[in-house]
This record gives sequence, structure tokens and C-alpha cells, in this order.
Amino acid sequence: MIRHIVLFFSWVVIGSGADFVPEVGPEVQRITVSCGDVSVLFRGASQWTPGRLDYKETPMTTERSAYGTVFNFPEVGFIGTAHFENEAEDLKSVRFFIDGEYLESPEATLNGETFRLERRSKIRAFNLENVTEIHNNRIVETTTISTDEEVPLKLVYHFMHAWSTEVSAYLAVDESSPEKPYRGVLNDTNELERNFFINRSVDWVAVYHKASGQFAVSRLLQKPREIASPSKIWNVPGAYRKYYLTAFQNQTVPAGFKGTWKMVTAFGSASPDSWEMAAETVAKELTKPPLSPPN
Repeated sequence: MIRHIVLFFSWVVIGSGADFVPEVGPEVQRITVSCGDVSVLFRGASQWTPGRLDYKETPMTTERSAYGTVFNFPEVGFIGTAHFENEAEDLKSVRFFIDGEYLESPEATLNGETFRLERRSKIRAFNLENVTEIHNNRIVETTTISTDEEVPLKLVYHFMHAWSTEVSAYLAVDESSPEKPYRGVLNDTNELERNFFINRSVDWVAVYHKASGQFAVSRLLQKPREIASPSKIWNVPGAYRKYYLTAFQNQTVPAGFKGTWKMVTAFGSASPDSWEMAAETVAKELTKPPLSPPN
């Protein structure tokens, strides 16, 4: 575990934009999408990024955080999604689809077998494309960033999942050395307060939600080959156990760069003694079909 200062930002940032209404997107400002056992809340206040992930009606994450992709610029700070403390992300378009049908005016509650959100924005010199899909009890998130300019960064991070403080343990595996998994407990003790865990590139990460006996597994399906993308979980008592997929830490993004990251998240149920084995089984399944929604 590692204590970091450079990555620190407060979970209350979301409150500074709680009344924000984007210039594009639906009139309704909170939309909950349910497909099978999985539900995802999307919020206009956070630029139509996810706001909470539920499995079997249990909130697995908290709304009190930012999700999506955020850039940290030298001498500027954070820009993206619900980070309004420096400047707002320039949201260009957002499109909702349920069972393959485009919704001109989405309602506050959507139900179907499949869902897809397409989102395009600009953050300074970066063009950003986000696609969120729900199908087969899986959440598939795809992020593509591109720039024509050379841009120095402190950090960019994708696929933020603000897991609930009910999450009590994590497991992470680099499949090039599966005999050495990274695991640990997560709690609100002073010893673990505001520590970062994992802090390395892995193929998948799982967390256990002890109160419900449920777990989540997130597998990285795609990343730019040449770009290191370490995973982190930030343990903030009273707030969350927050997952980040990071890149370009204290590096310069070259002019002409275009790269795509893709992650799938699935869920399951197991006892505290058996959840790691169950999570490993799910992680292996996530490399196989259905990786795409049914026709």
C-alpha cells in the first residue's frame, strides 16, 4: 500500500457541480438504466457519466463521487466529468439507445435487454469518446482519447468506480504471474486511511461487498500497447474504496496520439470464504463471449 499526495482530490468535489446542467443531452437530469440484474445511474450533473452501479438492487458504489475520465494538467489540476473546480469539460454530444433503438427524449427510468450510451467531449487539446454498454449482466466501458498536440500531464484516469465503503476486500491478478495475486482488506481504520492499493498493471481487479455477499470483477480488455496503465484503489473512510485505471503519470502525450481503453465489469455472489475463487471464475469468463450485446 502507498500513501499518495499527487493524486489527492476530495470526494466532495461532486457537490460543487451538483446543480450543473449540461448544454447537451436529455431534459431529465437523472436516468436509471436497468438490464437484467444490473442498473446504472447516469447524471447530467456529472456530464452524463455513470453515477452509481447497482447489482440485484444493491448499490455497489456511491453517488458521492466523480466517474468517467479525468485529466490532471500541470499547474491547472483536474478537468473532466464532475470536476468543475478549474473548468468544465466541453460536452459535445450524448446519445442513449435501449435495445438498439435511439431515444430522442430518454425518460428517467429505462428498462431493456441492452443499453448503449455514446458520449463525445473535448478537454483542452483532447478529444474524448466514451461508450457505456449494459448487456448480459455486464457493464462494458470504452474510452478513446486523441490529440493533435503534444500535451504534458500529471495523470489521466479512466473507469472510476467509487465502490461503497461496504467493500471489505480486494483481489487483483496479473495473469503473466497468476501465482502472485495482490489481495488485501479494506476498512476505515487509521492504518489504511487514504492509502492506495495495487498500484501496478494487472489484468483484472475484484472487490467484495461484505454486507450483501456480492462481488464485482473488472477486467481490462484493451489498452494502447505502449502505454502503461496501472490500477489503483483509493481507500477513503466514510467516502469510498475507489478504483482508477491510470495512464501518463508525469508524462507527455505525443502529438497525434490516439488510444483506446476498454473494461468490462460483471458481478456475482459468494460467501466471504469463497468469493475469491468465484471472482476468478468470473474473470476467466469475461475473456469469452458474450463480449457484445445480443442481436
